[in-house]
Amino acid sequence: MQHSTVQGHLVMSLVVSHELSFHLLAELVYEVDDPYAVRLTFHLPGDAPVTWFFARELLVDGISGPAGEGDVHIHPDGEELSEVCVVLRSPEGEAVLRASSEPLAAFLARTDRLVPLGRERAERELDARLADILRGCENAG
Repeated sequence: MQHSTVQGHLVMSLVVSHELSFHLLAELVYEVDDPYAVRLTFHLPGDAPVTWFFARELLVDGISGPAGEGDVHIHPDGEELSEVCVVLRSPEGEAVLRASSEPLAAFLARTDRLVPLGRERAERELDARLADILRGCENAG
């Protein structure tokens, strides 16, 4: 049986200023039902969890170079591409999160094994066709 979800947990730093940041636990989720998106949820002390959705391809591109338009920007941080910055913008303000690129790359590799990048539409069409066939088998029996 093939899994339809990839989850990953990582420690990210919420950057308050050049001198101040603090660690928080973040969760990344990728689901076959929404093959283009990644869900990032993190918990701020004393607040409800914060969840953002953005394109999986944005995360892929942002690990190696600047990517994103609008509310989410992702770019490598440092000369050796060992860290990634995720900038989240909303009407309430801006949050800058920094993480090691290694767990992000590992998470993306797992999503790619589930649904290869660029094959999202084909996978959805295959799943829909298979569901139609199975419904036909149930009705015939």
